[in-house]
Amino acid sequence: MASQIITLVGVLLGAVTSYFATTLAERAKFRQAMATRWDERKLDAYVDYVSCVKEAGRAAGRVLDARERGDDPTGPLTEMEAAETRRSVLFEGLVLLAGDAAAEAATRANERLWDLLRAARNPAAVPATERDRIGPAFIDALNDLHKEARADLGIGREIS
Repeated sequence: MASQIITLVGVLLGAVTSYFATTLAERAKFRQAMATRWDERKLDAYVDYVSCVKEAGRAAGRVLDARERGDDPTGPLTEMEAAETRRSVLFEGLVLLAGDAAAEAATRANERLWDLLRAARNPAAVPATERDRIGPAFIDALNDLHKEARADLGIGREIS
């Protein structure tokens, strides 16, 4: 009888141990799947946002070029405003998913884009000395955003 109780206790102990080991493994697998899912969404948010910012910046450049040539800037202005509207919506999704440093870099990119848009909308309102700095500052802000997005996504980091 004692041997049967010892056997039964051993079986129960094995079952409980197996249950907890399986539960821990499933939880780890679930956490990894969720992390991967959010990383994919983050990547999409970054790509969509940066693409839209660049589209708005290129449209602003076309507006400025049209004004310099004396052409009608209405078409590029419309494209620029549409891209800015999309950028505003995409920014909200990016802020919800991005890490703090990347969200701050995106905010700085917004500010540099707004400088560019202001110059395209009304070049007379922006001094010529400031206009010369707007483009390089915009590119620097985008480069900073790329750097922070890569860090947030763990790109370039060794996996241990």
